[in-house]
Amino acid sequence: MSDAELLTLFREENSARHAFDQIIHTYGERLYWHIRHIVLSHDDANDVLQNCMVKVWNGLAFFREASKLYTWLYRIATNEAITFLKKQRNHRFQPLAEISQQLSETLISDPLFDGDAVQLYLQKAIASLPSKQRLVFNMKYFDELKYEEISEILGTSVGALKASYHHAVAKIEEYMKQHI
Repeated sequence: MSDAELLTLFREENSARHAFDQIIHTYGERLYWHIRHIVLSHDDANDVLQNCMVKVWNGLAFFREASKLYTWLYRIATNEAITFLKKQRNHRFQPLAEISQQLSETLISDPLFDGDAVQLYLQKAIASLPSKQRLVFNMKYFDELKYEEISEILGTSVGALKASYHHAVAKIEEYMKQHI
C-alpha cells in the first residue's frame, strides 16, 4: 500500500488498527535499525521504538502530509532516540565523553552483536563521535538517506549536514588507522 492509501485507511474508524499494523510492518524494521544505530543496545532500541510507535499512533490522525510519512516517522524515531540518550546522560550526570565510552561498552557486551573485529572497531569509532555527527553519519551511511531527507528530519541545512558528515568520516578514518 502507498502512504496515501495507508493514511486514508487509518482515518477510517474501523480500519485504523489495520493501517497502523501495516505501517509497523512497512517501516518498523528500518526504524528499529535507525534507533539501534543511535542507542546501540538492542533492549534500549526496542524500548525507544515502542515509545516511538505510541507517539505515531497518537499523532497519526494529525499528520498533515507536508512531508512523506517515512520522513515524519524518522523524525519521531530520531527525536525519541535523542531524548532517550539525553535522559540517560542527565540521569547519570555523565559528561558526553563518558556516554560515548558507555555506548562502546554496551556494544561489546551486546549478545546480539555478531560483527567481526573490523565492524566492532567501526562501531566503536562511531560511538566516539559527538552526538550530532554520529546521528548524521548513521542516517547517511546506514540508512542511506539523502542530505535533503536528513535536512527535513533534523531541521538542519544541507550544508551543515555535509560538513558534519565530512568531519565524522574523517574522525572515523583516524580512529580506524589508530586501532587496526
